[in-house]
Amino acid sequence: MKIALGQLALYWEDKESNLKKVSSCLELLASKGVSLFLLPEMSLTGFSMHTDRTKESKKETVKKTRELAEKYQITIGIGWVKDMGSLCENHYSLVAPEGELLDYAKIHPFRYGKETEYFQGGTSLALCRCEDFQVGVQICYDLRFPEPFQRLSTKADLIVVPANWPAVRKEHWSCLLRARAIENMSYIAGVNCTGEMGGQYYSGDSAIYAPDGTMLTAEVLYLDRQNTEQIQLYNLTNDVCQYRSAFPVKEDRKEDLYCIL
Repeated sequence: MKIALGQLALYWEDKESNLKKVSSCLELLASKGVSLFLLPEMSLTGFSMHTDRTKESKKETVKKTRELAEKYQITIGIGWVKDMGSLCENHYSLVAPEGELLDYAKIHPFRYGKETEYFQGGTSLALCRCEDFQVGVQICYDLRFPEPFQRLSTKADLIVVPANWPAVRKEHWSCLLRARAIENMSYIAGVNCTGEMGGQYYSGDSAIYAPDGTMLTAEVLYLDRQNTEQIQLYNLTNDVCQYRSAFPVKEDRKEDLYCIL
């Protein structure tokens, strides 16, 4: 499966401008044979707590994304904000030409960034099939909590981590992505934004890690002169079973003991 990671410099709280940028990226990818195009967390707004400006009650972003997916025949991973009344939820959807495949609400709002004041956590995991892969999603701060990754990896071959992860903690980002790949023996795809936005600087550092922790080499399409805004292209073969058979760590897990203190 050919996957593209969109490491984009997002326009702050500007859905229309970001949607145009996404459309331009898809135009660029149309002849590349890409099956899955992944965007960062809160893809059309950036990591904004101004939910009065970003929230949606009728899945407008998903509907517009479906139109793009149908036009370009590419499944798109996109983040958006769901209106839940007094609070919102931070969502990520995988939208195929035929419709929505997956919708996940971030389980762990980022308390340090005041996300808990405006967002409630989701209550379930989500999986879908994209070609030969079972795909799960965890969003940004979820990366710091290994337990959902273990649950997902009982079925998932690829876990996507869309993020707005600031450069000040970039070492944590890269370290945790690699760790999640190694400990779950799954492909982990981290897609982050880049540039200055909402008072933060984002360094990108998007990557896909193989089940043995190897960072895969991408074909890179540069979108700006600084080379930070880019689309990374990867060709993935689902060899997760081979990794797990050759080094059967998961067979030694003691799930019944891990909840005992």
